[in-house]
Amino acid sequence: MFDVDRATEAWPTVSIIIPCRNELRFITRCLDSILNNGFPLERLDILVVDGMSDDGTRKIIRDFAERYRLVRLLDNPHRVTPYALNIGICAAKGEVIMRLDAHTICERGYIARCIQVLFQYGADDVGGTLRIIGRDDTLIGRAIVKALTQRFGVGNLRYRFSQPEEEPEIVDTVAFFCCRRELFQRIGLFNEKLTRIQDMEFKRRLTRAGCKILLAPGAFADYQARSDLVSFWRHNWSDGVWTVLAFAHADLMPVCWRHLVPAGFVAALIVTGSLALWSPFLGRGFLATAGVYCVAALTLSIRIAIGERDLQYLFSVPLVIGSMHLMRGCGSLWGVIRLLSERRLIHALRIVFERQNA
Repeated sequence: MFDVDRATEAWPTVSIIIPCRNELRFITRCLDSILNNGFPLERLDILVVDGMSDDGTRKIIRDFAERYRLVRLLDNPHRVTPYALNIGICAAKGEVIMRLDAHTICERGYIARCIQVLFQYGADDVGGTLRIIGRDDTLIGRAIVKALTQRFGVGNLRYRFSQPEEEPEIVDTVAFFCCRRELFQRIGLFNEKLTRIQDMEFKRRLTRAGCKILLAPGAFADYQARSDLVSFWRHNWSDGVWTVLAFAHADLMPVCWRHLVPAGFVAALIVTGSLALWSPFLGRGFLATAGVYCVAALTLSIRIAIGERDLQYLFSVPLVIGSMHLMRGCGSLWGVIRLLSERRLIHALRIVFERQNA
């Protein structure tokens, strides 16, 4: 179905935007995977939008730019992702604009497959299957990979579990984006008020506008996930906070309901745990909620331990998945408190209510 070696003139020009900051360890492999992807280099425009890195990342990018004229280094003085994306989009020269992460390593043919699906199937946004790999080969790192590739861990993110065999699959989101330049004229740029989850809000705008998002068959990329608990917890806490704070800076429901499940779970634990202080009978709700979750986590860890033939997963997987959900849930509840303090909770509730009655 896909011919990576088709004639150069048959391909559109493609601008690839890579937001980054202090990615010394990862940027070289990312850029190498793009330059050796099989896509005609004369049709590529690679923009690395750097948030003023101070770890040597900028020197590496400059070295690439000296060797390859298609690589450009752009400054992002705001140092956060939505600004980087908008800077890249405004500076892009291509007919098609694609985003990748500095932690991404594209399998050969990834760019071509996304471009072909975009044009052959009338899609508005296209992405491939994102395979999660650990940055470090440690027990916790491997457990984090397992947590991020299980439906019990991250919900029904199809691009982490599904790979269409022949025909593209319609989904509600894909990793990153690959779309025609004119899409941003219809939908708008990224919401610069959203320090995190700006990609989720953008996909929600696409869905509301009736856009078709497709998961491309045969398109694979590896994503290097965090491998230590502290940074993993911080990341999930921040995602949880912004899952709720996004409501204060959006005109539509910025996330799917699945993103609010951890908040509901933690809220249920708090409510049922508080009731248990009043009556042992009422405490059964807490035991039931926590018990069902623990059984589900333990069942998953047993299945993984058997599949991997490693009993260490019996302990590491529940720790990682449980802490991930708790950090996201607690972060979201802290986001609610912040909305209350900023007097934006009514605005958030109005968005939810209007979504329910749309």
